[in-house]
Amino acid sequence: MESNCTNCNENVYFACRKKAASYNEKLNSRESAAELLGISPSTLANHELGITKSVPVDTVVMMADLYRAPELKNMYCKKECPIGKGLPVSTNIDSLQGITVRLLNGLDDEEIHAMKKRLISIAADGKIDAEERKSLDAILESLDNLAKTISELRMLAEKFTERGNGYGAY
Repeated sequence: MESNCTNCNENVYFACRKKAASYNEKLNSRESAAELLGISPSTLANHELGITKSVPVDTVVMMADLYRAPELKNMYCKKECPIGKGLPVSTNIDSLQGITVRLLNGLDDEEIHAMKKRLISIAADGKIDAEERKSLDAILESLDNLAKTISELRMLAEKFTERGNGYGAY
């Protein structure tokens, strides 16, 4: 599994800064990191110590970019944003191999074909009865799992491609 800062027992903002300090020594100190983020050291301390109950979204975006930790944005959306809480978004990044296997498994031709047929059958009369609702829920669960895997692939790409400065390995 890919090592990422959202799996730590520490505060996620502190853990991501600490991990990013391995390739950017300016992030070793809270003062330097705060300067790069354009916030005060005490504000950064409040975020990293969990004193701030809700970190401003613009600060989360700046941290995610500076620390090369796109999972911070997804974590914010999934845990803090009232709209994002219900969306199928991943907050962790697995290895490229793990993501690929799950993605290709979710895109299995036979399974996709069966879902299409069930969805057409459900939609045929323009109504959803109780039995069709169970089938629709199963389809939505499969698609949600696929969406989470896609969001994970997007984070991985952002973290390790030119958009993420090309650091690290898959």
